Formats: sequence, C-alpha cells, structure tokens
Amino acid sequence: MKTIINIKADKEVKESAQRIAADMGLPLSAVINAYLKEFIRERAVRFSLEPQLRPEVEKEIGQAIKDYKSGENIVGPFENAKSLMKSLSAK
Repeated sequence: MKTIINIKADKEVKESAQRIAADMGLPLSAVINAYLKEFIRERAVRFSLEPQLRPEVEKEIGQAIKDYKSGENIVGPFENAKSLMKSLSAK
C-alpha cells in the first residue's frame, strides 16, 4: 500500500533534485524511497559530500585486491578478443 509523506524543502533543492532524478530517468519519489529504505536497512543517516561505497561493494573490492596481490583468480591481459574468448570458453 502506498502512502503520502508531506515534507518541507527549499524550492531550489527540490527543483535541482527533480532535474537530477529526471536526468537519471527516475521520479523524485523513487529517489526518496531508496533513501528511506537505506535509512531503515542501515539505521544511520550519512551527511557527506564524498561518495561512499556500500559495505558489500567495499568487501568485493577488498577481495579483488587480495586476489590481485596473491595472484589468484586473475586472467589476462589479453592480446586480442579471440584470446579472451578462448579463455572464457575454457572455464
């Protein structure tokens, strides 16, 4: 079931957010709903100008760095697309 939330926002903030959301192909309500769901899931509010990775993405990047340093799960670089395709089909 959907419900309505009435909030007060600066006119310029709302208009800028609507433009950015529209550029991304989203209605502003979808952006706000995503933030509310993140608030529920994380139980935290972040005020930051710097982008932050989600914990699961940080974990994946950490694993990729570990694999790179140990030489595990690494293939390539490839000379051409044919050698890439050959490597993929060998798996």
